[in-house]
Amino acid sequence: MKKTTILLAFVITASFFTACKDGGSAVKKVNQENLENAASRDIEIKKGTALISLDKTIYDFGTVNEGDLVETSFVVTNSGKTDLVITNAQGSCGCTVPTWPKGPIKPGDTGEIKVKFNTNGRPNRQQKTVTLTTNTEAGRQVLTIKGSVTPKAK
Repeated sequence: MKKTTILLAFVITASFFTACKDGGSAVKKVNQENLENAASRDIEIKKGTALISLDKTIYDFGTVNEGDLVETSFVVTNSGKTDLVITNAQGSCGCTVPTWPKGPIKPGDTGEIKVKFNTNGRPNRQQKTVTLTTNTEAGRQVLTIKGSVTPKAK
C-alpha cells in the first residue's frame, strides 16, 4: 500500500513538472493573424461609433379606413465617423413590415427605412413600433407609427 501511494505521488508530481515542457512561453502560442485583426479593429474603434440621425421618429398617419395600407418612410443619416450598419428592423406585430438598407451607410450619407402598416382587422386607435438593431452606441432605435382606424361598416 505504501509503495502504491509513493508511486502515485511520484506520477502526479512528474505530471506537474512536464506540463510546461516549453517553459511556459506564451509568446510562441500567440497567433499573428489575431494580432493584426485586433489592431485593425482598434483603429476602427478609435474613429468613433456610428451615430444615427432621423428626420422623424414618430409618424402620425391620422385617420384612415380599416383595410387601407399605410406607408411611410424614415430618412436615416449617419452623423458618426464610421459606417452605420442596420442589422435588423423588427415590427411590433405582423401587420407592420419594415424594409431597410442592408449595406453600410457611410458617414454623412443617408438611407431610407420604409414601413407598411396593414389596417385590416385593426380598428380604432393604433400605435405600432419598429425596432432597429444598429452598430451605434445605444445599439437600437425605436420608430413609431400611430393613428386612428375607422372600423368597417357592419
